[in-house]
This record gives sequence, structure tokens and C-alpha cells, in this order.
Amino acid sequence: MSATQPTDDFLSGTSGQIFGIRATGKALVADGLCDLIAVARLQPWRLRRAARSAPPRRVLALAVERDDVPNLLAGARHELERSRHHVTFASTTAGDQGKFENLDALLAEHPAAGHDWVLVLDDDVQLPAGFLDQFLFLVERFGLRLAQPAHRRRSHAAFHVTRRRPDSVVRETAFVEIGPVVALHSTVFDELLPFPPLRAGWGLDLHWSAIAAANGWPIGIVDATPIRHGLRQIASSYDRGAAVAEARAFLADRPYTTARGAQRTYRTHRSWR
Repeated sequence: MSATQPTDDFLSGTSGQIFGIRATGKALVADGLCDLIAVARLQPWRLRRAARSAPPRRVLALAVERDDVPNLLAGARHELERSRHHVTFASTTAGDQGKFENLDALLAEHPAAGHDWVLVLDDDVQLPAGFLDQFLFLVERFGLRLAQPAHRRRSHAAFHVTRRRPDSVVRETAFVEIGPVVALHSTVFDELLPFPPLRAGWGLDLHWSAIAAANGWPIGIVDATPIRHGLRQIASSYDRGAAVAEARAFLADRPYTTARGAQRTYRTHRSWR
């Protein structure tokens, strides 16, 4: 994991990318240990059975796809649509617009109203089998309004708090990322949708964090359904300097949680029962 020197308090200070034989090997070992602990302590077969008995929800899944490089969106879509929930999947190619400009265009065609959840995902994410059933079951079990699946140890993740923890099912945190996978409950639609007209959207999740705190919304990270993000180099499709400048301007007159404050975990749930 390579380090950078943050010049703004909204930058995490790390790239979060896992590259090289040594780093990849250590991450694979850590993931293997997490998997063993999950089987022994979390009893995933019972979780799967409980998730199958939960009420089906109406889910609007949105994605922006790069068509100039390989991606994993078809596999992610198949995984979402084979769940027991009623999934409406809408995607578009990136083109000349930014990520959140494209997402707003999708929302204009497919309104969030009438859905229980909006799920936003990148096109380079590997979802575990049975992801949506278990993820939404746990998110609703603990009353989260904004939520993301944890990153596997081999996944690219700039904020350490989002990495999977082996002794946890769900953590209530100060922060939830805008990607690579994030879920918004219908009770936050009026406040958070449509998205601001941003390209990269850096800093938007830190602003969301402040909004959640002001409104008393529980937000958090689901460790029991970890995903892997890392098909491509982070920020490979846009200019990092422009993304930082955009974030600086966006946050200049808005409340936000600092990157340091975003690393906080308020409560860890070690069992879902």
C-alpha cells in the first residue's frame, strides 16, 4: 500500500492499492484467515438461510461502465439479478461525462421513488455469491441508512476502516464510501438524491458522513459480505489533481467529516442473531 502526502484534510493519505507479489501474498493469507474465522464463528450457512426468509425489497441498481477496458459489470449484474429481491438494473457508458453526472442521467430515466434501496456499483467489482440477499438482510437487521460491503484484504481501499475485520458481522461507522458499492435507503433519498453534478466525486462521501451525523442516521460497513475491488488502478480514468480540486471546491462551503474522523468505528456487531 503506497503512501502519499495529503495536503487537505479530506484525503486519506494512502492509495489503498494492493500490487506486487509480497503485498498480494500477504493479502491472500489474510483473506484466507478471515474466511476460516467467518466459517467457524459467523456460521454463514445460517446467515444464508435467514436472508432467504427476509421480505423481498425493490432495489434500483445503477452503474457507469467503461467500455474501453475490460470490466466485471456483467458478472455483478448476474449476481444481483439472481437474488430474491426485485432488482431493476440500469447502466450507461462513461462517455465524456463524470461518474455522478452519468448517475444522475440514469436516475432521470429510472427514478428512485418507489424503491426501497438504491445500490450504486462500479464496473470492476467482484461480488460474493448470494451477496444481495445477505447484504440487505444485515443492513436492515441493524437499521443502517447508508451502507457498504467491506473490502477484502486484497481489494483496493483507500480508507482502512472499510477493510474487512474478521471478528465482525456489521460495524456502525462514521463513514461509508461512495464506491465501489454503496446502498442508500429510501429514507435518505430526499436528502441525498439526485447526486451533485460532480465528475470524480471525491469528498462527497465525507459530506454524506456529516449529513448522516446531523440527521442521526446509522451508517456502516458489512464485514460478512466482503467484495473485491481491484481490476484496474484507482483513478486510472480521470486526473487525480482535477479530482482533488473538485473536492476542495465542493467541500469549501459544506460540512464534512475529515479523513481522520472517517476512520472511526462506533460499534461492532459480532453476531446477527
